[in-house]
Amino acid sequence: MSVSRPPEAERIPYSREVHGVRLDDPYHWLKDPGYPEVSDERVLAYLQAENHWFDQKMAPYQNLIGALFDEIKGRQPEADESVPYREGDYLYRWRFEPGAQYRLWERASLTAPDRWQLLLDEPALAEGRDYFSLGGLSVSRDGRYLAWSADMDGSERYTLSVTDLETDTRIDEPISNTLDAPVWAADSRHFFYLELSDNWRPYRVRLHRLGTPRADDPIIYQEPDESFFVHLDETQSERFILITSGDHVTSEVRILPADSPLQTPELVAKRRAGHEYHLDHREGRFYIRSNDTHRNFRLAVTDEQTPEPEHWQTLIEGSDACYLTGHLCFRHHLIVAERVGGLDQIRVVGNPDADSPQEHHVVFPEPSYAVSFGSNAEYDPTHLRIGYESMVTPFTVYDYELAARTLITRKVQEIPSGYDASRYVTERLMVTARDGVAVPVSLVRRTDTEPGPQTPLHLYGYGAYGLVIEPGFSASRLSLLDRGFIYAIAHIRGGDDLGYQWYEDGKLKKRTNTFNDFVDVARYLIEAGYTGRGRLTISGGSAGGELMGAAVNQAPELFGAVAAHVPFVDVLNTMLDDELPLTPIEWPEWGNPIEDKAAFDLIRSYSPYDQLEARDYPPMLVTAGLNDPRVTYWEPAKYVAKLRHLKTDDNLLLLKTNMGAGHRGQSGRYDSLREVAEEYAFLLAALGLA
Repeated sequence: MSVSRPPEAERIPYSREVHGVRLDDPYHWLKDPGYPEVSDERVLAYLQAENHWFDQKMAPYQNLIGALFDEIKGRQPEADESVPYREGDYLYRWRFEPGAQYRLWERASLTAPDRWQLLLDEPALAEGRDYFSLGGLSVSRDGRYLAWSADMDGSERYTLSVTDLETDTRIDEPISNTLDAPVWAADSRHFFYLELSDNWRPYRVRLHRLGTPRADDPIIYQEPDESFFVHLDETQSERFILITSGDHVTSEVRILPADSPLQTPELVAKRRAGHEYHLDHREGRFYIRSNDTHRNFRLAVTDEQTPEPEHWQTLIEGSDACYLTGHLCFRHHLIVAERVGGLDQIRVVGNPDADSPQEHHVVFPEPSYAVSFGSNAEYDPTHLRIGYESMVTPFTVYDYELAARTLITRKVQEIPSGYDASRYVTERLMVTARDGVAVPVSLVRRTDTEPGPQTPLHLYGYGAYGLVIEPGFSASRLSLLDRGFIYAIAHIRGGDDLGYQWYEDGKLKKRTNTFNDFVDVARYLIEAGYTGRGRLTISGGSAGGELMGAAVNQAPELFGAVAAHVPFVDVLNTMLDDELPLTPIEWPEWGNPIEDKAAFDLIRSYSPYDQLEARDYPPMLVTAGLNDPRVTYWEPAKYVAKLRHLKTDDNLLLLKTNMGAGHRGQSGRYDSLREVAEEYAFLLAALGLA
């Protein structure tokens, strides 16, 4: 049934006073009091009405959506598989059968490398479901048991199961309300797993012994601080289990021997606000990456018998020029991930125990790229697996031969419909923000696309949590580039693109730098003639969705269209609600407005929901996930309701809520691509290019 007007959410008076300030929120009712169960009929009816409006307004563009989807899907191999990696006596891989939405996970014995055994059948597990997400899988050290977890509704509350690979049967009762993959003890009969609290905080580590009731699982560690999440891992040597507690800026690590799973975990360094450290282990020594002496981290070493900080000896000093982002310990090599001038580097240290160990950097073939560690499960390998890409180079899997110092190509991302890198060009700009700081911007376009005031340009940003936005490749993006778009990434403060200080300069009291950087980049791209006012489209998700809201509030006249995915736009109300799962852990990022009046005032001054006013806004597409535990569905719903009430223009405003999914949207590989096609169609339509 067609309707002539968009939904109008009821405005129900609701107010409270915080720090002497009255906060009116007539859309407060959109938060179902029974969350995470959403059963309020008024709420569901409003969300469904918005979804109906989305379907109705996008109906004229279904041919375009279909064409975009076919293009994007055509760049995905119908059948695909990963490069196998070795772990123990087996090779492991995943693969997609032709046209499948989900993966098959397989292994083959080293003695029969062509005979693959099915470990986990995602398509079978996902059959008949609107959503399926594999949380992780882990094989016991003797190779007999597979422990795996799955989320069936997007709530990110996973259920853990164990399969006996010898008999192909599930054993023991499923363990609900967990997260990620478990970590096996050395005996292959015990594993450690995380347990979630009622408000979705991973707060407890339990130990399960195969064949025993879950009720008997002892608690190995429980985190009392509501603002700290717990993470499980093991060292590369497989000698130690790592239990890490932390928020975004502080960490605390406990260790216990993998062959003594019931031993009390040993604390390495007591938590201290702002101190972040990470451990790995090789040949009787711990290697610690820590920011205790420099914000860009140093790398230290200590004997495994004396892991306390007073025994840490510096191997690599902290440096303003070199940001240490990760490390990996092999038996005969130490691998260090670095970032210099915003560019990823990999340092290889051979024979780290020598008085003067030999070290070198891996040489890559392009001046601008993104690189990451791949699947490196072995402790004593001959090569380092690396993932590599650039804005014009598809994702490539390399094996770096450690002895020969050569890169061997194992796989290049296949684009079945064809791709010619020579038809595209990338460049890197430095844009001066309003406070004089130079902000990097990565761009890519077709060689026959000329910058100009009529040239459409899409600008992407994130800028939070110290997460770098790499200048990487996107096959989907080609659908914009081939329609004459320039695509740009603004490496704004709040990420750690230029080091840890770059992150600190975009958080807490300096949070507005992030928004200003993005708007200043947008203005520069217009003033420098790359595009024109109203020909610039923007997008971001989650904290990047907050960025979208703040940028639009600051300079709505610049943008031709906006896509804000699961946007964190109701910042003040969320940070005032300490019963939400992510609020306490977020305070080191945004500030605590409950206890700090200055933080309250600052957040209120930029919170996109609070700063909406009666004015013209560009066309906007906003998405939400009903089961999203990270950005709750009512944030984008309230934002759209208030924006629809206030805006003075006739531009299209759409809200699409995934009623059976969460923060990441649709789970199937093709379903997720259709959502990309919908976004691109919206942007093209808004610019009159549909």
